[in-house]
Amino acid sequence: MTEYNNKTIFLPQQIYDKIREAAERELPDEACGYLAGQDDTITDIIPMTNCDHSPEHFSFDPHEQFAAARAARKNGQELIAVYHSHPASPAKMSDEDIKLAADKNIIYIIYSVSENRLGAFKIGDQSVIMEINIIIR
Repeated sequence: MTEYNNKTIFLPQQIYDKIREAAERELPDEACGYLAGQDDTITDIIPMTNCDHSPEHFSFDPHEQFAAARAARKNGQELIAVYHSHPASPAKMSDEDIKLAADKNIIYIIYSVSENRLGAFKIGDQSVIMEINIIIR
């Protein structure tokens, strides 16, 4: 079940373009990484290796995860979102995404290559999926 809330995050056009380019470059696999910034504004993209090399799911290299968190802190940022692509499915959280979503404090951004569409979601209580407004500017 997807609920909608009034939270909005802001994504610069150049970072959106980098997500889209990574998604197309990594085909047929999912592209993935972190988006860093402050509060509701994303200011940086941190691409990660999809250790699963799969078109249906992804996992981060633990060493890269640690380095991403350290780099964000060093730059006065926080890790706001995890992004990944869906090569052939919609820009919404799949059952696999929901099952593997470990952090309820982070936003999950999904780019659908087949739809050329971006979706943003947060996991709420009782694993309720909340769609987040995303403004590309």
